[in-house]
Parts: sequence; structure tokens; C-alpha cells
Amino acid sequence: MSRYSRSLVWLRRDYRLSDHRALFEACAHSGEVIPVFVIDEVLLKGFKNIRQVQFIQSVLDDLDTRLQERGSRLLVVRGNPAHAIPELAAKLRVQAVFLNHDYEPMAKLRDAHVERELRKTGVAFHSFKDQVIFERREILSGGGSPYKVFTPYSRAWLKALESNRAEHLKEYRPDLKKLVSKDLIRDRNARFSELGFPELAGGVPSDARAERKVGEEEAKALLKRFSKSIASYKTDRDFPAIEGTSRLSVHFRFGTISPRQAVRFCAEHMSEGAKTWLNELIWREFYMMILDQYPHVEKGAFKPEYDSLKWEWNREHFKAWCEGRTGFPIVDAAMRQLNETGWMHNRLRMIVAMFLTKDLLIHWQEGEKYFAEQLFDHELSANNGGWQWSASTGCDAQPYFRVMNPVSQSERFDPKGEFIKKWVPELKNLDAKRIHWPHEEGGLFSSGTQGYVEPLVDHKEQRLKAIKMFKKD
Repeated sequence: MSRYSRSLVWLRRDYRLSDHRALFEACAHSGEVIPVFVIDEVLLKGFKNIRQVQFIQSVLDDLDTRLQERGSRLLVVRGNPAHAIPELAAKLRVQAVFLNHDYEPMAKLRDAHVERELRKTGVAFHSFKDQVIFERREILSGGGSPYKVFTPYSRAWLKALESNRAEHLKEYRPDLKKLVSKDLIRDRNARFSELGFPELAGGVPSDARAERKVGEEEAKALLKRFSKSIASYKTDRDFPAIEGTSRLSVHFRFGTISPRQAVRFCAEHMSEGAKTWLNELIWREFYMMILDQYPHVEKGAFKPEYDSLKWEWNREHFKAWCEGRTGFPIVDAAMRQLNETGWMHNRLRMIVAMFLTKDLLIHWQEGEKYFAEQLFDHELSANNGGWQWSASTGCDAQPYFRVMNPVSQSERFDPKGEFIKKWVPELKNLDAKRIHWPHEEGGLFSSGTQGYVEPLVDHKEQRLKAIKMFKKD
């Protein structure tokens, strides 16, 4: 790679300064480096996930503050990146653009276009692996094709890691002294509010780090907190009433933490819990690989034969599911948590997804879309993979007749009903035995339900319908 007098680092889903591959490479091969973020007007047209926009804005504000403390700054512009990046490269007189790979279909097309436009003007384009340990076709089956089932993929992933652990988990430490002086760039930073998105209430103060942790520092704080409980992660992670997870999902989504740091963390805190968490990190990479290598999953079933399934569509049932009014307490508690906080426990994501697809018989894409609009940590690959797993249309070895019983799931993973009582206060006076199914025979209610809704469907009947629907195809 040549040495450039000035380069641009295009941030997309890697909002951090530490262990950052593209930033490291840019600083290593450039005299000056300008970090840039583009508010993508194309991507945001019709975008409904306000929580994600507000998260990104707060992280960008904090990142800019930290850069200014170092005498530099983050440049934020708005527009179509396909045009904005080449225009910035010309305006700022850079010789190269550095960035990290993205694996979503639309992003790959965008990046290819930007590369073509830059090369027309003689600007170099350098892209790197950063948001995963293994990407694209690095993990292949014995037959030389990408895996379609997780378990053999995970074995191959672990084997590949051990083959050269030092290289795969290398920490990339950028020379931040190479960052351009803030005096060089005087343009005002663009904001998402210019596109009509509401600002986060109160905004992020200039001394954000002193008042609350944001972005990269929040991720580091959460990882430190998780170090105290990771040993019990294997047993605690399935219980929504327990703080048994890392709560780092949104930070992986937006790259405020490096995946290499997470895997190194597992090695440093080796236990059964750490092994289980590492397995979850591998699941994340598996779904990212699936989206990259089998891009048809974005628009349809991984198994195309299931695109012809005759799903039912009941608008009122879907609305009740969205609002947490199904009459199944664990489902309603989970959906209410999602609507209020933008987050849902992973066990609950499986329960509510399977309930929508196997009990209400509503197309998985309806649920996938709703999650995309609500989840703080929404990531296309993981969301798509999780929904297709639950609907039995995805890359999974388990057959379609796997149908979770929401009541038995509730009894097993919220045995005292603590989670339900928090989010479904109508049931707070019920004991641990009745709270999972507060309905009497014949549609009557037990005392103490304070107007809780009747169940939308009979689980046993719907389970048989779901199996029949798949068999017909």
C-alpha cells in the first residue's frame, strides 16, 4: 500500500477509536487522516426506527467531542454516500479512502459504486474486514461451499481461530496523532434532525463522558460489568427476570466494540459461561455469512420451497401481538418490553416469533419488519436469521414441527412470574402457578386478573394447523 499525504476514513458501523482496522490502516499509511460519517439520505428514506437514529446521533456527538479533545474532529455530512464520498475526496484533496467491509446487499452495491467513482479520479479505495472474525468464504465446508447449518460451521470457525489465534485476534491500535487538525475543517456537522428525526431528549452534553457513558465507553463499561457474571451466563441467559446477558448487542450492531475484543475477552474469562457467549458471537457471524453468501434471504425464505406457504393474515391478531394483547402472558410481557424499551431478551425473541408464525400463522416477514422498526439493536442478518429460524424457513437442521409452547416456556424461564408481573401489571396479584395461564376453562378468568385479555387462539389447535400448513407444501 502506498503512503498518502491525506486520507479519509469513512465510518459506517464502526463508531470507535480503538481496535479499528480501517482507522489503523489509514493512520499507518497516511500523513493526515480525516474521519467522516455520511447521514445516508437514501437509506433513511422511510426509515422508522427512531431509537437507532438517536443512538447513532448520540454516539457521533460523543465521538466528535473526544476527537476535538485530541485537537481533531469528526466530519458529518448528509446526502447519498455514492456521491458524497467522491465529492468529499475531491474537496478535501485526499489520495485514498479507507473503510471497513459491510455485508448487507444494499451496502455492497453502494460500496462498489463508490469505489468505481473514486478510481475514476485516481483516489485509492481500501476496504478491510473488521466487524467479524471470519467473513465471506473464509469458513467453507469440506466440499468448498459456504455452510448452511450452524453446528458444523461453528466447529470449523473454532478450528480456524485456533489455527492462527494471534493473527485473527490482533488488536489494531490506530496512531491517533495522524488525525487531521480540527482547524482544517470548518464545515458545520449535519444532524439527523435535518431529515425530520427527533433529537434525543436533552441531547448529549459536551461533557457527556462525565455525566453518562456513551458509545465506546459505554461498551467498555458493560463488558467490565459482564466480566463479573459471565461465568454463570450459560445458566442465567435464558431467564428474562435476571440480568444474565451482556446487553452489548447494540454495540456490536454499531461497532462501538470490536468483535476481536469480545473474543479476547472470552479467552480471558474462560468458563462454561464464556464458551456459551462465544457461541452466541459465532451465531452472529454465521447469520452475517448467510446474508452475504445467500442474499436471497433478505427478500424470501432461505429454503425457497417455503416461499409458497399459505400464511394466514388477521390484521387484528397482528395488532394484538404488536401491542402485547394476545392473552398469553409471556408473549404480552415481551412485546410490551420491546415497545417501551426497544430491547427484548433473546429467549423472548424466540418465543414471540414462534408464537406469531406457529400460533397466529402470520408470515414471518411481518414480524421481522416490526422488529426492524422497534429494536435498538436491529441488525438485518441476525433479525432475518432469527425470524427464519423460528418460522422453520431458514438454515436450520430442526424440522418444521418444532413449535414452542408459550405457557411451558413461561413456566420454565420465568418460574416465579417476575418478568410477567413487571410488564403485565394486570396479573401482578396472581401466584406463580396461575400467572402463566390465568384463564379458566370456558373463557372465564381467575380472580385477580384486573381485566386481562382473553387468549386469541388455542395453542394446541394452532400447532396442528401450522404442521399441516408445512406438510401441504
